[in-house]
Amino acid sequence: MSGAPALDVEVRRVGIDDPLAEPLVRELTEEYVRRYGPEAHEEMTRYPADSWTVPHGLLLLLLEDGEPVAGGAYKRYDERTAEVKRMWTASAHRRRGLARRVLAELERAAAGAGYDRIFLTTGPRQPEARGLYLAAGYTPLFDVDADPLTIGPLPFEKPLR
Repeated sequence: MSGAPALDVEVRRVGIDDPLAEPLVRELTEEYVRRYGPEAHEEMTRYPADSWTVPHGLLLLLLEDGEPVAGGAYKRYDERTAEVKRMWTASAHRRRGLARRVLAELERAAAGAGYDRIFLTTGPRQPEARGLYLAAGYTPLFDVDADPLTIGPLPFEKPLR
């Protein structure tokens, strides 16, 4: 179904240990390792599971016919800022607007939880993520004309109010 529009998807909040989150964790880890090497495993275990739980964070999935096709999370960065993490779209479902939908759902949930701002970083070897955040109105906190590989993690922010 690759290339089809993201129409009838269910948004579901889950815990990082929910079996439905397994494809997100597995595929995202594989993707990070492919792009950044074996040390990328550490990124996926850096935060405790309760980082992604209400009231300070959440993990949500988009389900299609009960199967996870995209997801993402946010955690508390500071009193007024949520930090987006774990953005993922299943490889068979990319180019359908699912990541943009996840991002919009995370922004809405973070604003509803009282956050005023969203912060995130993406890796320098993820040009599609960089493009998504720029297209979604995020302000880059780095020189967009510089070679991303010379910068390291690419930070972005966006006001929620």
